[in-house]
Amino acid sequence: MRRDRDAGEWTILPADGRQGATPDWPLSEQSIREAELWEALWLKPQAIMWERFGQELEVALYVRRFSEAELMDSRVNLSTLIRQMADSLGLTTPGMRANRWRITAEEPEPRAPAKRGPARRASARTRLKVVPGDGD
Repeated sequence: MRRDRDAGEWTILPADGRQGATPDWPLSEQSIREAELWEALWLKPQAIMWERFGQELEVALYVRRFSEAELMDSRVNLSTLIRQMADSLGLTTPGMRANRWRITAEEPEPRAPAKRGPARRASARTRLKVVPGDGD
């Protein structure tokens, strides 16, 4: 059963994130904190998929609940909901795995392999040479 699930295609997302304008806020009045979170989330690589699937409303609801959870008097069970929403949106490692999304690694500059000659082994005579020291 696991083989069937693992055989599917993974979607590779660019590490530099989503380019372009941030979508309009789809809910009623947006707080300053919600605006900050909204802007930041739409720069993430996962936002490419949210846009493709038309998930603006789901992201906005996540932002609203997240900003509510930051308040001192927030409900305890709100953190569970936020984690579930983050998983669904691919914002967590388990969520990325469940959605079959991967973020490309920023590739370092390729290095030329160091040229080495064949390793030379020291002779038995050299290895057993007595080194003069204080213990004579």
